[in-house]
Amino acid sequence: MRIVGTQVHEEMGGRGGYIVEFVSEDGDVASVQLRQTESRGLTRGNAVEKAKALLSSAAGYDPQTGDEDKAAAVKSARQSKDREEQESQLEEGLEDTFPASDPVSASYSSTAGKH
Repeated sequence: MRIVGTQVHEEMGGRGGYIVEFVSEDGDVASVQLRQTESRGLTRGNAVEKAKALLSSAAGYDPQTGDEDKAAAVKSARQSKDREEQESQLEEGLEDTFPASDPVSASYSSTAGKH
């Protein structure tokens, strides 16, 4: 894939960070979202280089070897088939959404209006 263009979008005037989009000759787009921090010093001028470095690091990562010099891939509970963790996450989600404002209705109701 050959990159034919890049676009840099500011979030909150650059205070929130930048989104860098790499556009391929086929029209595919790879986006990298970079968050601004006090120590990071992101600017519109260096956002593309930092995004390239992040993509390069991600492209070089091999989850099969588990190279410790690179970021570890984390499987979801579903991918790892961890039934106990799935149940824990389900319970947490249910607790976070309780009480629901409107219970799920199995039927549809309507009222006749004036014609």
